[in-house]
Amino acid sequence: MAVSISVVLLLVILAVVFLRNGALKLSHAIVCLLLGFYLASTSMAPTIQDGLTATADIVSGIQP
Repeated sequence: MAVSISVVLLLVILAVVFLRNGALKLSHAIVCLLLGFYLASTSMAPTIQDGLTATADIVSGIQP
């Protein structure tokens, strides 16, 4: 678990650096994809899923 968290933190840092540079290249997209897979295997996955579901419910409830 400690190795998984370390990899997730490394990938988060890399993704933030890539996005701040303004040029998201193929290699950067692969890093972001790997970050998603590693996040899905951590204990934070249910919390992230609940947050995304709540956000989607709020957005779908907005009347134009």
